[in-house]
Amino acid sequence: MAGMSTKQAEGDPMMEINMTPLIDVMLVLLTLLIITLPIQTHAVKLDMPRPNPSANKPLIDIPKVKLTIDFDGTILWNGSPVDRATLNGYFLDASTQDPQPEIHLEPNKLAKYDVVAKVLADAQRLGVKKIGFTGLDQYMQ
Repeated sequence: MAGMSTKQAEGDPMMEINMTPLIDVMLVLLTLLIITLPIQTHAVKLDMPRPNPSANKPLIDIPKVKLTIDFDGTILWNGSPVDRATLNGYFLDASTQDPQPEIHLEPNKLAKYDVVAKVLADAQRLGVKKIGFTGLDQYMQ
């Protein structure tokens, strides 16, 4: 019974509390608490509107313009060559239409950047909002 003595070698009583049983009881209580708590769901139930398939279709057909810039700097509006002054007139006309036509810009991969940048700047300056690049697959080769 030497391992169970409550006195130290000098004869003083041992003042330390054995914490192991207290920790065991606390762990059992914590486990029971976790098991008995209901599972909380964090879902918020909302009544969302149903999608309307007819709403996805545009009511009017938006006109499209093919604007091509050739390798030598020639600007083509729907296949017809135009100079920059005429192009600016077309841009001004397009910006006043409701809805604005979509301008599909297709520069040749050998076209100079300067010409393409000037065309884009003119379009922006004259109020064209719907302009995008097409024919980008030629740059992937």
